[in-house]
Amino acid sequence: QVQLVESGGGLVQPGGSLRLSCAASGSIFSINAMGWYRQAPGKQRELVASITSAGRTNYADSVKGRFTISGVNAKNTVYLQMNSLKPEDTAVYYCTAVIRTSYYTGTRDYWGQGTQVTVSS
Repeated sequence: QVQLVESGGGLVQPGGSLRLSCAASGSIFSINAMGWYRQAPGKQRELVASITSAGRTNYADSVKGRFTISGVNAKNTVYLQMNSLKPEDTAVYYCTAVIRTSYYTGTRDYWGQGTQVTVSS
């Protein structure tokens, strides 16, 4: 069994910063990639950022230059540093990971429970 546990969400004023963390634990053989999605009320879930085990990153256009994703190999943990936050960044942020649980199995997507980020004055 694999678990993803997120932390670091909360309430912040516009222009402020938050750092999200997501730790993967359990029966993990390897992690191909980790990332963050978000879902605002009434909107579809969207990709925010992702990072592969090789360190290749990908960002949504709306967060480029403001958010930085890092981690994966060290301690099976991924971080999302969010700077210059805007009210439109308000959403539930979900951690996701592409994981193999053994040498003999393929990869599977796992999701965290989500953490609320609210940007408001």
